[in-house]
Amino acid sequence: MLPISIPDYRDITLQHLVLDMNGTLARDGVLLPGVKALLDQIKPHLDIHLITADTHGGGREAARELGIRFHKMAPGPGGPQKLALVQKLGPENVVAIGNGINDALMLEAAALGVAVTGIEGTAIAAIQAADIYTPNIHDALALLLHPDRIRATLRR
Repeated sequence: MLPISIPDYRDITLQHLVLDMNGTLARDGVLLPGVKALLDQIKPHLDIHLITADTHGGGREAARELGIRFHKMAPGPGGPQKLALVQKLGPENVVAIGNGINDALMLEAAALGVAVTGIEGTAIAAIQAADIYTPNIHDALALLLHPDRIRATLRR
C-alpha cells in the first residue's frame, strides 16, 4: 500500500500498479533495461499487473521474469479491456502507466494516471488522460519510490 497526501488536491491510497507493455515497459517486445530493478523495489508496496495485447509476443514470459501478474487482452479494442481491469481492481486504488491510445481510458479512470514516452512515442490522448507525464518508464516508476515528487507535481 502506498498512501499519498497531495496538499489542496486529494489523498490517495494506491494498492495496484497496472502497466502497459509495448512502448511502456518494452521496446518491440523486449523489456527495457532497468525496469526489473525498479519494479522489484515497488513490489513490497503495490500489487503489479501487466496488461497487453502481446503484439510482439513474450508478455507472459516478461511477467514471469518480473514476478508480476499477467493479463492478455482478447482480440478487439484494448482500451475498454484495460479500463475493465482498473475498474475490477478499484480505480481509487490504482496507478496506471501507459503510452498509447488504448491506455487513455485506464489512465483517466485510475486514481493516478502516468503517461510515458518511449521509442514508440506517446499518443496525445494518453497525455490528456493522465495526471502526470514523464519522459520514460524509469522516471514514472521512480515517482512511486519518491512520492514527494508526485506531491510536488500535483499540489495546487
